[in-house]
Amino acid sequence: MDRRDFAKQAMLFGVGAQVTFEDTKAQAQIPVDDTVYEEPPKKLPVRKVDVVIAGGGTAGVFAALAAARTGAKTMLIESKGYCGGVAVEGGTAIHSFYNLWKAFENCEKRQVVQGIPSEFMDRLTGMGGASGYPETETGFNYDSVCTNVDTEMYKLLAFTMLEEAGVFVAVNTLLSSAIVDNGRIKGVITESRSGREAVMAKSFIDCTGYGDLSARAGAPFSEPNDYASCNSFGMANADIGDYYRFLKSHGSAGQICRDTRTDEEDRFFRMGAEKLDIPGLTDEAKKIGMSMVTTTVHDNYLMYIKCNYKVPGSVLNRDDAAKAEIEIRKRMGKAVELYRKHVPGFENAFIARTSPSFCIRRGRCIECDYDISNEEIRDATHFDDDIYSYSFHDMGWGQHVKDGGSYGMPYRAICVTGIENLYAAGMLVTSDHKAHMSTRNTVSCMAMGQAAGTAAALCAKQNVGSRELSYVDLRLSLEKANVYFAF
Repeated sequence: MDRRDFAKQAMLFGVGAQVTFEDTKAQAQIPVDDTVYEEPPKKLPVRKVDVVIAGGGTAGVFAALAAARTGAKTMLIESKGYCGGVAVEGGTAIHSFYNLWKAFENCEKRQVVQGIPSEFMDRLTGMGGASGYPETETGFNYDSVCTNVDTEMYKLLAFTMLEEAGVFVAVNTLLSSAIVDNGRIKGVITESRSGREAVMAKSFIDCTGYGDLSARAGAPFSEPNDYASCNSFGMANADIGDYYRFLKSHGSAGQICRDTRTDEEDRFFRMGAEKLDIPGLTDEAKKIGMSMVTTTVHDNYLMYIKCNYKVPGSVLNRDDAAKAEIEIRKRMGKAVELYRKHVPGFENAFIARTSPSFCIRRGRCIECDYDISNEEIRDATHFDDDIYSYSFHDMGWGQHVKDGGSYGMPYRAICVTGIENLYAAGMLVTSDHKAHMSTRNTVSCMAMGQAAGTAAALCAKQNVGSRELSYVDLRLSLEKANVYFAF
């Protein structure tokens, strides 16, 4: 039986009764030759839902919340044991809920991203796990506010809100393949310690970061490999007040955002080095790709130290990625040594947390019906099918959204080419590198997730494909959920 026949049989099996994992024990089979082994077909237990979200990262959490709140029976599939993705593994600085009003004269301050992402951040701030939206004192040509998160409290809140919404969360579960028929996904195959399972649904969203679901479904994609990867880590026995005094003594303190919860002068949410030139530190930090900006919401703990590394080969290649994991962890060890050696008060600093794997900024770039350009972003372009507004650009002055305004993300930009019921959300979309430097950022991914989850749920409820969905219905549903549309 070839793969196509097996896929059709698996799809048809979803109509029948479920089976237990005990019915699916593997049978020994002789390899075809020394280089090929053909897996024998077997019956899988079937689960039926309305919406499947692959990937519980920055976009996936909000896609699942939106889908479930819109009335869809929703399943979230995540390979790790928690949800949050790059928001809890990358920078811990969340850019950005507001427009860049501080960089432009007489510009109105606006919270551009609202809805479920804002609700989440307000709750996290109330728990003591986020900074809220304090304004920056310096470096406001980059961002006008500074939102930082505690990684562990973020994970806890994500689980709490997903549970409240009634999402079935399948963590420690791998997406292994897609069941596709005639340009439409019928289901996905998952792998866990319980065994293999077929999950049938009406609508699907790829939030995997790497574009795994889209690729397995046969969607067109490219592999730009146009970013450095990193593993950020948390450093304990390292107080941001000591770091501030060190940088100030060298005339290099910048990207300052004060801790609004206290009157103490040496308490900050964010601090960075501006034009720091210390022999033995500046040059060595550059060698290991270490950024000297940090964030925190705690005393005596820096939540974020980053070491960049441009992966030779491909982040999609297992062996290239394994070599990169080793190299980046060596860099993190060197980074701690540099801080211990050069920053007074950091002599006993140590690594308190790392990401389970290195963080990419882009894996596959999935082709969608529309590809937003950097010119459209900079010119504050809005479309007749906007699904949210956004204002932050991660490339510094000269690439900002015009006049501190916002641009719109068109619905077409998340509809995966060639697949009728699949959306891509998060860092998967936008081929132009400069444009991607805006759309890939955390708050954009959150808003994109809410839009995709809402659309997928509406499609499932109305039994229509992504291109048949009425934009009016989608827009009204998003507005009802407090999504802000700026024109």
